[in-house]
Parts: sequence; C-alpha cells; structure tokens
Amino acid sequence: MISHLGSIFATLMFVWAVFQQYFPYQFRGYIEKYSQRLLSFVYPYIQITFNEFTGERLMRSEAYSAIESYLSSTSSSQAKRLKADIVKNNRSLVLSMDDHEEVADEFQGVKLWWASGKHVCKTQSFAFYPVTDEKRFYKLTFHKKHRDLIIGPYLKHVLQEGKAIKVRNRQRKLYTNNGSNWSHVVFEHPATFQTLAMEQDKKEEIMEDLVTFSQAEEFYSRIGRAWKRGYLLYGPPGTGKSTMIAAMANLLGYDIYDLELTAVKDNTELRKLLIETSSKSIIVIEDIDCSLDLTGQRRPKKEKKDEAEEMKQHPMHKASKEEAKSSQVTLSGLLNFIDGLWSACGGERLIVFTTNFVEKLDPALIRKGRMDKHIELSYCGFEAFKVLAKNYQKLDSHKLFGRIQDLLREVRITPADVAEHLMPKTASRDLQTCFESLIQALESAKQAQDSNKEDTALIQGLSEKSAQ
Repeated sequence: MISHLGSIFATLMFVWAVFQQYFPYQFRGYIEKYSQRLLSFVYPYIQITFNEFTGERLMRSEAYSAIESYLSSTSSSQAKRLKADIVKNNRSLVLSMDDHEEVADEFQGVKLWWASGKHVCKTQSFAFYPVTDEKRFYKLTFHKKHRDLIIGPYLKHVLQEGKAIKVRNRQRKLYTNNGSNWSHVVFEHPATFQTLAMEQDKKEEIMEDLVTFSQAEEFYSRIGRAWKRGYLLYGPPGTGKSTMIAAMANLLGYDIYDLELTAVKDNTELRKLLIETSSKSIIVIEDIDCSLDLTGQRRPKKEKKDEAEEMKQHPMHKASKEEAKSSQVTLSGLLNFIDGLWSACGGERLIVFTTNFVEKLDPALIRKGRMDKHIELSYCGFEAFKVLAKNYQKLDSHKLFGRIQDLLREVRITPADVAEHLMPKTASRDLQTCFESLIQALESAKQAQDSNKEDTALIQGLSEKSAQ
C-alpha cells in the first residue's frame, strides 16, 4: 500500500512540474482562478488576511498592531511557541504567538481561528550576508454563515480591545522640541491626584472633568467639535502647576509634549509640531506669559511708546527683548494652533497653559473654547497641609495641627515652602522638629505681613494729611 501511495505522489509531482513548465502563464492563472472558485463551493470557511505593512510607504498597519495586542492573552494560554518582549519601563513582559502558530477564539458563541505567518523573500541574492525581507501577517478563519457577525461586531471588538491593551502596555513618553522636531525620554513622574496638595472637593471635580473628557469621543463627534480640551493653570510660583500636569497625565495614561515656544522659528514650524503630536497626549506650554511677547502684540500705542523709552534708558532690557523676538510665532499663529482648522488633526488631546500672572495674558488666548477650564492653584490651606503631612510624615493628626491651622488662616505660604519644612533632614526623622520648624516659618511670615500692613497704613495716613 505504501509503494502504491508513493507512485501516486510521484505521478502528481510529475504532472505538476509539467504543468508549471509547459503551460502558458495566462492559462495557469485561469486554472488557479477557477479552481479556487470550485473549492469555495466545497470549503465552507472564509479567510481574512491582515498584513503587517500596508500602503505605498509600507507603514506598519494599525490593524495588525491591534490584533497582535488583542491576541497576546490568548496566545500565552494556547500557543506552544511564543515571542516575548519587555515594555512599560522594562517591568512588564508581553507574550505573542510565534510564526506559523494558530489559536482559537470565541465571540457570542461562534468559534474562529487566528493563525500567524510570514512570507520570506531575499532582497540581496548576491550579498555576502543575504538580507531576507520578512512580511508577517495574521489570518482569520471562520465559517461563512457567520460572515456578518465577524466582519462587523467581532472585528470592531478586536480593534477596540487591542488598542486599549496597547495603550495600557505602552511606555509613556515626555517630549520636548528642538526647533520643529520632537525628542523624548521615558515619562516616569510619580505624581498622582492622591498626593496632590489641594482641597479634596477641588481634586474630585478636576478628576471627574478629565475622565469625562477621555470618554467623550462620540459626544464631540456628534456636536461637531474637535476632541480636545484646554486647561489654564494659574497661581503663584510653588503652588504645584507642573505637578498637576504630571498627575493629569498619570490619571489618563497620556504622553506629555512640553512645547518651548522660544525654540519655534515661525507659525509654520508650530503647525508642523502640532501635526506630529499623537492622540492621548497633553500639549503643555509652561509660563506662557514669559515664553514670547504674545501679550504685547495688541497693546495700546501709548504703552508701546513708554516701553520704547524704557529700552533707551536700559539697554540690557532691550537685548533681552530682542532675543525673545528671534521667534516669529505670532498671537494669531498660537490661536490657530489651539483651536484652528489644524487643531482637529488627531484627537483626544489636552492643551495646558500655565502662568504666574493670568492678568498679563491676552483675553483672546484664554477665553472659553480655547482654555475651557481655568484652575487656580493658590497658597497652602489646612486641607492641603494635611495631604503634605500624610505624604511626607505618614501622619493624619498631631497635637501641633491646631496651631498650624490657625497660622495658615492668616499667612500666605506656598505648598512648596511647606513641603520643604516637612522634608526629613536627618535619619531619625524627628516629627516634632519638622512641625516646629514650619510653625516658626509661619510666625515669621505673619510678623512680616503685620509689619507690611502697618507700613501701608502709615503711608496712607501721611498721604491723606498731605492732601488736606
């Protein structure tokens, strides 16, 4: 029987070789075409292939990446040969199935199969070390009676789940610009809203606003607006504006693009930088009142004349102004960057401005629709102090808290200054010393404030007498 089967296989191979050698190419094409049609009447399964690279520029397919992420959990439990990769700050191991492996999946009671494969072709046949061009793909196989279910709801489910898994596993990045190009490092800032020195009600309000925005894709599409939101963080130095941005990024899992406006040549470069930002990101311009002379472009002529006179008297001020004006970015260009036509390229973006002096900014820059939510980060109150005490000293209460609460009602001190006094300076971590140091600083600040008030009252009294 074995010899009989061997002769049959030999005959088939001979016939195939003759067919390939002597039959015209067009004729072979017709035979393959109609044989596939004939086979489709007998073979009840449909196959869909997802190639790794698509398009003229051979960019990696988003569908392929999403499927790879989606199958990672199924692969680790079913496939016998796996590929491993380390992501997310070199702490998470992600498994995917190796080439020519197959795993099963189930959706609404329907069973289907995913198989991985690759096409290999040599691109340099005469090189000393031949380079192979590997084109990988995933192939989905399912019964033809479930065509509508698989092509519609199932593939949509796979792509959505795959993208969500990819976002959870990705290594988040902090970008900065050098001219019109972005460079990045790994974003590892530990700040969260739980450690942020702020009133609890205010924190919950901001967190709810952020989470609602991140889940509002369909809402923004329905009302015809770009999926973005602007935040203006303002307050004195040391009140936690930069820490707030890091906490926002960690809450939503977004990347951060720290935009340095003085390094941008003109409006065209600014637009190019915007296009190159990704979705699920926060675009930050810190200290925007100092970044460029945007606030002075629409000032009255009298103010500009006074400034010109000041420049003549102080040449150093003139030199610093000219250095700032080396960038040709205009207020109009920045406004278009925030909410012009180009701002709709991509989605799920936050645009955050920070400033110490909100009154210096042009009203057109911070109006609703551009900076949708204004958040004031002010001096340290007692609730913010309790958060800092919990963070730095792991304390919820202490006998000196009452005295500190009374002083905080009268004294203006930033959370950064309070944190410096709570920072342990010795290995013994003496709590009493930390709190006494803070109380001493608060009392000194109170005396300085009282002295300033007395001086102000004295000056006002003298001015009133001279007026009489």
